[in-house]
Amino acid sequence: MTDDELLAHECPNSHLSYPAHARCPECGQEQTETVDLSAQTAEVITWTSVGASPTGVREPNPLAIVEFTVGERTVRALGGTTADVDVGDTVEPVFVEQLRDPDVSIRATESQSWSGYRFAPVE
Repeated sequence: MTDDELLAHECPNSHLSYPAHARCPECGQEQTETVDLSAQTAEVITWTSVGASPTGVREPNPLAIVEFTVGERTVRALGGTTADVDVGDTVEPVFVEQLRDPDVSIRATESQSWSGYRFAPVE
């Protein structure tokens, strides 16, 4: 796994979950496989904008719960957005090197991962 992968985890019963869990939240089996969602699109299920973010996180901080369809299965993820979105919009994951300002963290900069994904509207 690399920092620029957006991985859903899969159990032997083909259930998907995100983020990773040691055991499948649906059936309790060990999750042994992954599915990369970084090149897929998703649908916005709901969204909000956070005005009181933790130190170093942008304000306002628009967030969305999005749903990916993988074959006949779905998996949801929560993440920031790059622009305003609405319920039903199609978005795609966009890798971001720095989701927050590492200089204002109370933890040592080298002990943190600052990269991740935001969801961008598909035009």
